[in-house]
Amino acid sequence: MDESPVMVILYVGIAVYVGNLYWGDLQQWKKSQEATRGALPGATSPSLAILVIGIFGALLILAAETGGEIALGISAEQSDMVWYFVFASLGAGIVEEVIFRGYLVVENKGRVALITSCVAYSLLFAMIHPHLWSMDNGFHLTLTEKGFFSTSILLANSLWFYALRFAPWNKNRSIFPCMLAHAASNLGVFGVKWVQGFIIF
Repeated sequence: MDESPVMVILYVGIAVYVGNLYWGDLQQWKKSQEATRGALPGATSPSLAILVIGIFGALLILAAETGGEIALGISAEQSDMVWYFVFASLGAGIVEEVIFRGYLVVENKGRVALITSCVAYSLLFAMIHPHLWSMDNGFHLTLTEKGFFSTSILLANSLWFYALRFAPWNKNRSIFPCMLAHAASNLGVFGVKWVQGFIIF
């Protein structure tokens, strides 16, 4: 994503707008305990336990990523991040979850269709992040060990977020645990980059 201040502000604005829509739909759901017509997907109330489980799982994957990069000797290959991009990263916890865990999934067609769509869209989620490709000086592949490792972590993250939304322990299929876990993961990435010296102030 473009790290220019204008694009970050625009992205955060979209996240705030979508988040506000979700909050309104959640309040309506709480009144009737069922989705109203036209409500956004997953705008239901989660339990505190699923929120905690979501954050814990996301941070566990981040710990595996950080440890894996150190073990493979590729931690120095991280990209730099300008400090204010953390706000766009947090916004991604809303926007990307709405797109993927909200709309890009096959529901009500049986368990096989649900799981297959979660895996397929998780692959898409991982591949659209530019670790195995680059648009610098035109499109080209960047098939490096770091690229494959980072892409596999993104795949794991996406599968975890789908599991949070559709696993039996989220009986209302709320999307909020996914949003919170995604935001916690991205905030954790910022923290790791900061500690390792990859944040530009």
